[in-house]
Amino acid sequence: MADKKRVKRSIKQLQRIRTWQLVILLILAGLVAATFLRLNNIGMVERRDAVLAADKAGNLEDVRSRLYDLQRYVSVHMNTTTGSVYLENQYKRDSQKIVQDAGNVTNPNGNIYKKASEACDGHFTLYSQPYFQCYLSELEKYPSAENVPTTVALPKTSLYRHDFLAPAWSPDFAGWAVIVCVVIGVMIIARIIGLLVLRALLRRHYQSV
Repeated sequence: MADKKRVKRSIKQLQRIRTWQLVILLILAGLVAATFLRLNNIGMVERRDAVLAADKAGNLEDVRSRLYDLQRYVSVHMNTTTGSVYLENQYKRDSQKIVQDAGNVTNPNGNIYKKASEACDGHFTLYSQPYFQCYLSELEKYPSAENVPTTVALPKTSLYRHDFLAPAWSPDFAGWAVIVCVVIGVMIIARIIGLLVLRALLRRHYQSV
């Protein structure tokens, strides 16, 4: 009889907080978590755009500073993985310099680098990958004198691509809001399981009487 009263008392204690109340709390916490996660992502996008703007402006020191700012932000905020950030303009500037430097080499066939540029200009986007493929193909048409290169070693594109991964969880507003959602979710599940178990025990008690 004492066990029966204890089981009923436990059921009443669990029923003091309604499941629908916990569900409402979970929804509200979820909205807060989603808002903070969204704000984290917006912060990343703003910093990533700043990197691309610096790349377009051509200030190498500014590019490095903006990249460091982006990396530092992503490393301590969840939901901020950047994807590939490609410094296209810096790649073009560096490639252009290499091509121009190569054009200063004397060749018995004349300035073959200028000829290659003229052959490809207007057919492809300037200093794009197809442009450089055309450029190298044109260079191969000319025999070279001794010690005069007929190819140009372009920089590796991987050196201009940056990927920053966000942590799975971070101790910021978004991270703690997610923790609150998880705790409330566990409480809902535990409450449902607890009620089912207690009712099963109570039903078994009646059957044994």
